Amino acid sequence: MKRLSLRTRLAIGFLLLTAICWGAASVSAWYQARHTINELFDTQQMLFAKRLIALDPTELSRSSLPETKKILTEHRGAQEDDALAFAIFTRDGKRIFDDGDNGKDFLFEPHVRGFHDGKLRDDDDLWRIVWLDTPDRQYVVAVGQEWEYRDEMTTDVVQSTLLPWLFALPVMIVLLLWLLHRELAPLKQIAHQLQQRSPEDDSTLNTSKLPSEVRPIVDALNGLFSRIHQMLQRERCFTSDAAHELRSPLAALKVQSEVVQLAHDDAEMRQHALLNLDAGIHRATRLVDQLLTLSRLDAQRALTESETVNLTELLQQAIIEHDTEAQRAGMILRLENQSGEAHLCRGHPLLLSLLLRNLLDNAIRYGRPGGTVSVILRPHQLEVSDDGPGVSEAALQRIGERFYRPPGQEKSGSGLGLSIVRHIASIHGMKMHLVNRSQGGFSVIFDLP
Repeated sequence: MKRLSLRTRLAIGFLLLTAICWGAASVSAWYQARHTINELFDTQQMLFAKRLIALDPTELSRSSLPETKKILTEHRGAQEDDALAFAIFTRDGKRIFDDGDNGKDFLFEPHVRGFHDGKLRDDDDLWRIVWLDTPDRQYVVAVGQEWEYRDEMTTDVVQSTLLPWLFALPVMIVLLLWLLHRELAPLKQIAHQLQQRSPEDDSTLNTSKLPSEVRPIVDALNGLFSRIHQMLQRERCFTSDAAHELRSPLAALKVQSEVVQLAHDDAEMRQHALLNLDAGIHRATRLVDQLLTLSRLDAQRALTESETVNLTELLQQAIIEHDTEAQRAGMILRLENQSGEAHLCRGHPLLLSLLLRNLLDNAIRYGRPGGTVSVILRPHQLEVSDDGPGVSEAALQRIGERFYRPPGQEKSGSGLGLSIVRHIASIHGMKMHLVNRSQGGFSVIFDLP
């Protein structure tokens, strides 16, 4: 079943609420008006009855007053015969005086005093009648009013109050629908913008006319578009960089493969070509691994999961893993823990191991043959340094950029190692410094959080 639109659901909901509230208000107004009118007329009846018991019935010259219509046949005004009627009885039930209209039909109630509901002679309509004794207790006064008159009065009062609102309801509904259309129009404009939007478009959606309740959603969409655009840019950069950097090692592999094919019976040439081919494959493999690592890190701006890491143990493990490689290069790996105890921090152990591996690989690769690579752990600082030639001041400003390698570098490499290190340090909240040592060599220093 197709779900109704937000506009339709809001319109139906508002109409139902309006109808329910108007109905509830009408019922409440009717009961309140009825209570007030009953209280008013009961008071009026009581006051009129008290006035009658103050009279002396023996001085009344006739048994009843003339009918109202006979007194004034025209211009009598808007009068109701059932508005009020009265009669005076003796204790034994003989009526000695009445109003000349409905009072003459009162039925005597010998045992009733106060307010009581009753009927008139030959009339099924219910009346509200108050019965009072005169001060000498010789006569009984009855003042009555028809219930139908009170109900009609209540209905008239309620209608006069609510009917204007009933006539105003269509206008309110039209204004409500117009207001819904006006307030939801910005959402339609946003939907139109999204339909017309190209995948390359990274501009933000306009939120100036949006309701404050909807603006966070559009702001989130703008943030999403920005992240998607950045991701697409990273993918394009990765594809372009990978194509550019892989061209050279793949071309070298092709050359070495052709040399192997041309060597024929020259075993020395074939062996040399195979060694170069193996080195080229290793270089291409390392480059692909670094490119993939950098691509994954680019998509990670902060640690999605972390744990308590013993940095001291991590450094010791890294030293052990690179010891064989350092011995082949005639170099010494030295670990110095100046903090004097195990250093614990929050981080991702695999990423931190990758950071240390890249630093030690670079130090062994570009340090001085036969030199020393020092790893120094201080309370709030980590330093990895070598005693090699260092780098020029011009190169020091650019080192760490992707694929940048200082001029005159003889060792093979892709220029991605320090880029990976910088990114891992960034997502761990560590600030990285690249400096030339005053006594010779190159140092990478991290300010630990």
